[in-house]
Amino acid sequence: MIKIAKFGGSSVADAEHFKKIKAIVDADPARRFVVVSACGRRFKGDTKVTDLLYLVNAHVKYHVSCEELLEDIGQRYFDIADELELTYPIREEFAAFAERARSGGYSTEELVSRGEYFTARLMAEYLGLPFLDAATVVAFHHDGTLSMNRTSELVQEYGQQGGFVMPGFYGATREGQIKLLDRGGGDISGSILAKCLGADLYENWTDVSGFYSADPRIVPEAQPIARVTYEELRELSYMGASVLHEEAVFPVREAGIPLVIKNTNAPQDPGTIISETADEGEAEPIITGVTGKRGFVAINVARDRTKPRVGFMRRALSVFERYDVSVEHMPTGVDRFGAVVQEKDVHDSLYSLVGDIQQEVEPLEIEVVEGLALIATVGRNLRGRAGISGHLFGMLGQAGVSVRMISQSCDEINIIIGVEEKDFDLAIRTIYRAFSDENGIVKVSDLEASAPVDPALVALHK
Repeated sequence: MIKIAKFGGSSVADAEHFKKIKAIVDADPARRFVVVSACGRRFKGDTKVTDLLYLVNAHVKYHVSCEELLEDIGQRYFDIADELELTYPIREEFAAFAERARSGGYSTEELVSRGEYFTARLMAEYLGLPFLDAATVVAFHHDGTLSMNRTSELVQEYGQQGGFVMPGFYGATREGQIKLLDRGGGDISGSILAKCLGADLYENWTDVSGFYSADPRIVPEAQPIARVTYEELRELSYMGASVLHEEAVFPVREAGIPLVIKNTNAPQDPGTIISETADEGEAEPIITGVTGKRGFVAINVARDRTKPRVGFMRRALSVFERYDVSVEHMPTGVDRFGAVVQEKDVHDSLYSLVGDIQQEVEPLEIEVVEGLALIATVGRNLRGRAGISGHLFGMLGQAGVSVRMISQSCDEINIIIGVEEKDFDLAIRTIYRAFSDENGIVKVSDLEASAPVDPALVALHK
């Protein structure tokens, strides 16, 4: 069996975390391929090494001294090497890096990538595994896109079959120019490696015991989700659940490789298993999770009935495209529709955009509704299940939450509502508690057994 073990920044923050990783790797002979991020926060208020490196880059660019920053970064690595009694010449290597950084000898991407590079160098020695530079095997095109076919070939050519440690987050072009994946791209690196090696499992180690059914800061009784499908994960991640970089699932999903989120600080916890399919049925939770995001704006456009209907919506939406604004959701009526967008996307252009819509389609009216939050209730067991929406909206009504927008995906695995931002926390707690009891999310059979039966509905079926 082959397992890819990717450890995030919080898992490699200091020497104590290195020791935890060694115990985890040594506990399972299948964990021989390890991917690491740069050292993360050691405590509340601390700064990630990656963020410090971006600051170094900015200081160099604007000719400001970066000595203190470089000292802080170097000391992070020196402390790890000293406590673990490592022989890798980190002081000499870091001194050479610092000298070149001060002189502006690095591109932004190469400079920032050194956080992962030095972390992986130390980790490789500590685990007793070979070091494999991501620049050698993770192949990029010149436009910054990943070359998956060439990456697979390079992994097979240069990767040690007995295992290795590879830094995440970056790769290189054929000419050796360093390129970065998206922020949080270490998760993607692990997923790419899992696909290239045909792994049986991709383990993503972080500081939480998997995905929670709701944000514990809002719903303290929320519990980890045992199993989630890739499509459920996509919905949860897009709408705010942020344990895993949402792009990280694509390589392993294409290869049919399951992924598990595990806790470096509590390796005995089962975590959350993510796979293409998961059980559906009476004994499964009725919902998988509830999540959401603030910061949305709805632009509601009403058609002048004297104007042609055909092409009205297309022409209005073309304005959003011209402004490079993604429409997140679009509730519609007979003669009107609403375009829900992220506030940050229209922060500097909202009223220019509205003016162009006015000019493009000459609507009867345009209404702008700001201060919206979107909340998604996600679950594979929502499909074809009568009464779920009614139960959800009934509980929101009892809690005094006004629902401003309703949307459901065509595959019926989510119900998305728009509420005022002031009701965000209350709405999430209400939805979670509508489908849970003291034991967590209720099962399908439990909910159906407890649902009251309206005699009038029974009479209709006779």
